[in-house]
Amino acid sequence: MNRSSTPNRRQFLAASASTGAGLLFLPSGTLFGQNRPGNRLNIALIGCWGRAKAHFNMLEQENVVALCDINSKALAAAGQKFPKAKQYKDWRKCLDQKDLDAVVCCTPDHHHAFISIWAMNRGLHVYGEKPLANTVEEARMVRETYLENQNKVATQCGTQRHFDPNFAYIRELIREGAIGELQDVHAWGDRYHNKKSYPMATGSAPDFIDWDLWVGPSQKRPFSSDYFTALNWRTGQKTHSYFETDSAKWPTGSNCLSWNMYREFGNWQIGDMGSHTMDLAFNPLDADYPISAQAEGEAYNPDVAPSRMSSSCINPANDWRGKIRVSWHQGGNMPKSPLSYVDVTKIGHGALFKGTKGFIVADFKTRTVIPYGKSADLSYYDSSKIKVPERQVSNFGEEWTNACKTDLKTSCNFDYSGVLIEQLLLGAVAYDVGKKIDYNAKKMEVTNSPEANRLLREEYRKGWALNG
Repeated sequence: MNRSSTPNRRQFLAASASTGAGLLFLPSGTLFGQNRPGNRLNIALIGCWGRAKAHFNMLEQENVVALCDINSKALAAAGQKFPKAKQYKDWRKCLDQKDLDAVVCCTPDHHHAFISIWAMNRGLHVYGEKPLANTVEEARMVRETYLENQNKVATQCGTQRHFDPNFAYIRELIREGAIGELQDVHAWGDRYHNKKSYPMATGSAPDFIDWDLWVGPSQKRPFSSDYFTALNWRTGQKTHSYFETDSAKWPTGSNCLSWNMYREFGNWQIGDMGSHTMDLAFNPLDADYPISAQAEGEAYNPDVAPSRMSSSCINPANDWRGKIRVSWHQGGNMPKSPLSYVDVTKIGHGALFKGTKGFIVADFKTRTVIPYGKSADLSYYDSSKIKVPERQVSNFGEEWTNACKTDLKTSCNFDYSGVLIEQLLLGAVAYDVGKKIDYNAKKMEVTNSPEANRLLREEYRKGWALNG
C-alpha cells in the first residue's frame, strides 16, 4: 500500500504536538509430519527470552528448529535449551527456513503483525503474543490474511487467560439471560506509567544487541537502555534490566515492559492487559466491528500513549442482542460500581456487564451476578442450563499445537482476536483526535475526521513491508 503522499499516524502526532494538540503455499503441516518421530511440529521461536520462557514447556513437546532474537545473549541461552535449532538475528531470514511448520512470536509489539502476516503468507501456523497489532490497518491485515488461509493454518493470539472456564461460564450466563438483555459492557486495567517523553539516548547499544533490527519497521530512534528496563506496574519504578537473561534474578511481579508506552513501539495497556481483560468482556458478545468510538483521558502527549484514559465503542446489533456500548478504562479510570453490592475499584483487572435485569461483575477467575432490587432473586433464569463444554486439551498452548495437527480450530484465532484488537485501537485513535469518530468498517474508514483516518495506519522504514 503506497501512502507516501498521505501524512501517517506518526507525522500527525508530531504535527499535533507542535500546534498544541509472497507467495502462498500449503504448509508442511497440511500433510503433517508423516515421517517425523512423534508427529511433532517444526517450530521457529522468534523472540527467545522474557515472555518466550512461558512457552518452553509447550515447545519441548515439539521440534524447535529455529531460534531468532536480536539479543545474542538471549539467543545463546535459548540455544542451550534447544541446541539443534538454527539461530538467526533477523526474523525475515528465519521465516524462509524451508522445514518450518509453525511460528511462535514473542517479540516486542511493533513486530507482531509483520511476523504473523509473513508467516501465514508462507503457509505457517502462528501462535502470536498479544497484541496482534499496533495500528488498525495492521489488525485488519492480520485478520484478513488469516481468513484467506484459515483452511491451511491454525492461529492463536496469546491471551492465555481465555482458557480459564470462567470465560465460557460468563458467556453462557449472558446467553441464557442471567441479566436480561445486554446493554453496556466495561473492561478495565489498573496499571499506569509516569513517562512524559522518549528516553534520553544512552550511547551505542551493547555489542550483543542489534538495535537496528530491534527498531525494525518503526522509524529509527537513538538507542536507550531504558527500553530494556522493566518497571514495577504498581509504583512505576525500575526493577531490573532485560539484558539479564537469568530471569530467576528478576523480582516477582515486575515484568511490566518499559518500551510499550512509547508510541513508536506500542500502545501501553491496550496492547498489554487490555488485550487480556477486553477478551473477558468481548468473548460473550459475538461482536462485529464497531460503528463509532469516542474517548477521554489525560492530556494528549505525542511521545507516549496515555496512562489514564477511557474509550467506548458502539457495536451493531446481531441476531441475539441489540446494539451495545463496549468501553475500556485504564490507569485509574473505572466504570461506576453497580448499586452498593460491589466496589469495582477493588478489582485490578475486570469486566462489568449491564443488562435489563442486573449486572455481572467478573475478573479472570470469578463472577458475581447482581440482580436489580434488594433481594437476590435469580428466579428469572435457570442456572442448571449453564453448561460449559469440557476442554479436550490441558492448556492454551496445547490447544494450538493440537489444532496445527488436526482441525485448525482454536478459541482465540486471528478472526476473533483481530476484531477485538481493532476495536481497542480504534478507541485509541478517538483519544488521539479528541472527538467522537464514525467508522465505516467495511471500508476501514473514519467518515467524519481526516485526521483520525490518517491514524489508522503507519508508514514503515524501507525494507519492512507489512504484507511480505
